[in-house]
Amino acid sequence: MTRPYLDACSSGLIQQRIQTAWQGLSSCRLCPRRCKKNRLDGETGYCRTADKAVVASYGPHFGEEAALVGSHGSGTIFFGHCNLGCVFCQNYDISHGMDDDTIGEVVTPLQLAEIMVELQELGCHNINFVTPTHVVPQILKALPLAVERGLHIPLIYNSSGYEEVETLQLLDGIIDIYMPDFKFWRPASAARYCGAHNYPQQAIKAIQEMQRQVGVLTMDHKGVAERGLLLRHLIMPGCLEETKQILHFIARKISPATFVNIMGQYHPCALAHEFAELDREIEAEEYEQALHYAAEAGLTRIEQPDLARLLARLRK
Repeated sequence: MTRPYLDACSSGLIQQRIQTAWQGLSSCRLCPRRCKKNRLDGETGYCRTADKAVVASYGPHFGEEAALVGSHGSGTIFFGHCNLGCVFCQNYDISHGMDDDTIGEVVTPLQLAEIMVELQELGCHNINFVTPTHVVPQILKALPLAVERGLHIPLIYNSSGYEEVETLQLLDGIIDIYMPDFKFWRPASAARYCGAHNYPQQAIKAIQEMQRQVGVLTMDHKGVAERGLLLRHLIMPGCLEETKQILHFIARKISPATFVNIMGQYHPCALAHEFAELDREIEAEEYEQALHYAAEAGLTRIEQPDLARLLARLRK
């Protein structure tokens, strides 16, 4: 399958996108925080990132969805910092950390390109950009350099769902697979746990734009994802009504054929212990109810983990 980003690089479209994205860093509105900081001049806003990306770690990852992992793993690049900042983040030290020297390595576009190519040479099936929202310009600037060095595997945009449509439009024809997490349906929940009351409305618009760009998830003959939308939803303690609303939205407004991973691995970490309602794991009954809501909504493509093992763990 020919990658659209290869055509974008050969046609010169990528250079237009880079110019637009880079100019935007002078008064940054990449994400819904809209800090308007001049990142080109070293200023930083909520994401604490100036004009260079921070890479916390990278390598083949075998803990992602089966359609991404295949036999050789998903080539994940974990970026430092985050534009959302959930209190329960399992990567809290990376996403909330203040010091670049302890979070990871500040990289140039060339270094980021070399990381992509290295992951491809290791046999990874894709390049999986984790928490990329605040470094879209840096990714775009690195991409032609990676293509010059032979990059040709799918690109994954793995995000929280807290996006600006205008930023996503810069990625139209570039990203092969979008993998957002739709976290909250209620503005009050998003405000309490992420300080982002507008998260639900932004996630809705963003996911609709992602679906417009890439459609439903398609796979090759080996069952490895090639292109499309893969949605995640992390079940939160006591938030089953929000889970129900999110799953029904996906079926009605996106597609009942949307590939959805209903995640049951929530556990209290980071600052979650400061919120009494979050200070527990989810229960087996909550996970089973979420699966029921998915079936009720008419969703037909649900990631199937080892249900017996998962439910046994949740019942402990």
